[in-house]
Amino acid sequence: MPGLIGRKIGMTSVFSADGKNVPCTVIEAGPCVVTQVKTVEKDGYAALQLGFAEAKEKNTTKPMMGVFKKAGTTPKRHLAEFKFDEEHNLGDTITVDIFSDAAFVDVVGTSKGKGFQGVIKRHGFGGVGQSTHGQDDRARKPGSIGACSYPAKVFKGLRMAGHMGNDRVTTQNLRVLKVIPEHNLILVKGSVAGYNGSTVLIMK
Repeated sequence: MPGLIGRKIGMTSVFSADGKNVPCTVIEAGPCVVTQVKTVEKDGYAALQLGFAEAKEKNTTKPMMGVFKKAGTTPKRHLAEFKFDEEHNLGDTITVDIFSDAAFVDVVGTSKGKGFQGVIKRHGFGGVGQSTHGQDDRARKPGSIGACSYPAKVFKGLRMAGHMGNDRVTTQNLRVLKVIPEHNLILVKGSVAGYNGSTVLIMK
């Protein structure tokens, strides 16, 4: 599945042809450089490793510097692999033009981290009972967790308080509203996981 590495710029809205105001996300898609070419004979599968965003040489390991020098490019901050149908060579630059004929894309991002949260915010629990009759400290508690005489344990996967967010999220079938090649931008309908400036993967 061909795609690019990009950066979420933020959200805005555009007017459609019929005059409706459509919310959309602006993504800077590429340009990405081909840093490695994976082949079936050597690696067991066919794919292209793409690099995006400049990185400092002092922050790049020597093995990765060898990869970038072989590709004839500067160090890159983010790397990802995509399966392209067409052939590309080391050092080729792939731009947002690959989405010019795409109607829908999938976007992979990392959701915003919320830290340690309770069951009401994390799972949408309704709270326990009323705040009278001696239950003034039970409003946002999870209630019973199911342990009893048999089975005398709590089952795995029970929804409880814990770490919320900072997960890999794939948003599928986002409609492509506009592609702006001169600024490497793509506008997709709706929202994309992650904060403004976070790295995302855009795939056909």
